[in-house]
Amino acid sequence: MSEPLVAGVDSSTQSCKIVVCEAATGRIVREARAGHPDGTQVDAGAWWAAYEKARAGGLLDGVRAIAVGGQQHGMVTLDDADGLVRDAMLWNDTSSAPQAAGLIDELGGAPAWVDAVDLVPVASFTGTKLRWLAEHEPDNAARTATVVLPHDWLTGRILKDGKAFEGWTTDRGDASGTAYWSPVTGQYRPDLLQRAFGRDVQVPRVVAPSEAAGRTADGMLVAAGTGDNAAAALGLAIEPGDIVVSLGTSGAVFTVHDQPVGDVTGAVAGFADATGRHLPLLATLNAARVLVAAAHTLDVDLAGLDALAAQAPIGAGGLTLLPYLDGERTPNLPAARGTLAGITRANATPAHLARAYVEGMLGNLKGCIDALARNGIHGRRVLLIGGAAAASTVRSAAADIFGVPVLVPQPAEYVALGAARQAAWAWSGVEAPPAWDVPVAATVEPSDPAAGAAAAARYREMVDATHPGAVVR
Repeated sequence: MSEPLVAGVDSSTQSCKIVVCEAATGRIVREARAGHPDGTQVDAGAWWAAYEKARAGGLLDGVRAIAVGGQQHGMVTLDDADGLVRDAMLWNDTSSAPQAAGLIDELGGAPAWVDAVDLVPVASFTGTKLRWLAEHEPDNAARTATVVLPHDWLTGRILKDGKAFEGWTTDRGDASGTAYWSPVTGQYRPDLLQRAFGRDVQVPRVVAPSEAAGRTADGMLVAAGTGDNAAAALGLAIEPGDIVVSLGTSGAVFTVHDQPVGDVTGAVAGFADATGRHLPLLATLNAARVLVAAAHTLDVDLAGLDALAAQAPIGAGGLTLLPYLDGERTPNLPAARGTLAGITRANATPAHLARAYVEGMLGNLKGCIDALARNGIHGRRVLLIGGAAAASTVRSAAADIFGVPVLVPQPAEYVALGAARQAAWAWSGVEAPPAWDVPVAATVEPSDPAAGAAAAARYREMVDATHPGAVVR
């Protein structure tokens, strides 16, 4: 008899990826993907079209349960008949930055927001986008009866397609990125929603981590789903003491924690996770894109950049890069640009420059790890994921600069796997998610932590000198 199957969906900015796994072990038996249109505002119907394309050809045959992990924060507006009012505004649409600043001031500053929802509004968050809609598109705002998140919308469409829709749902992980649901109380904050939009609007029911959002007419369970970072944490099976550093185009640093963070600076966003705990997180704009820029500057490919960086010592001979190539979110320096300092005749070489780019990228993420530590969250190891984690110099430099062992999991679709693991959990009815192995491609111990600490200290000093007060505190 074949093993029961579950499926996980990663509906990201770029594409829809579906993995079909054995419920007991997590072994992938089938997978597929389909692309999403580019942009910061996208017709949500394109996400359903991509899902249908990816699941075509019997991909979901025999699947007992499914869950969706989706890009966080996006605003999907629906009218009284659940029709789309306008294109969804995605997390990477920064139009609402002025509205975020206004909301912060209106409530009495960052500490008041941290007390309310354990984060401080930025342009990514849904509440700021609702304020933008009310101010810039009053006709569309007037037509809006319900606001949902991207993963909520796709979960609902799966149930509608299966003739089993009973209302919009979300989960605590994704809801915690709206700025109007509180991971501290586990409840919506209608006052903050009204403050953002100017009036009441319908929001999805929050489903518990292992609860079903519904079942399709043919009996397939549709689990709660969650946001992409919470799904990745579930796919990586992280526990307190594990810090994930994600080196995609942008960067993210997150972990699981048993209580709200309460970072009064607002640097650490106190999201909820997909298990009932919390997911303190910091995001940066510049990660793997820094290495792409370095490779272009040095006229090499990424493998060539890795080889060049390996020829220079830890610390790059004093050459230090602040990697704010596209401005920066953490620290909050949207108008900043990259800065290269400490140039000497000895370190003015391609190898030292390659190393400085690698260490600059990691120095900014070390600041994020330090921000967690200042809030009492200490890591015993780092899990390094994302495309840039494949480079050997990135791995070794990370271990030295972070000062802890670095584990590099095998490359995999961890958001989709986390969603599948959640589906298996909801389908099984047990108290905890199933124990799925996470294969490790490499474990790297610090080789010269003193030199790594010196490089990190020099990086912090340069930030202080160049952007006073901007270090993540």
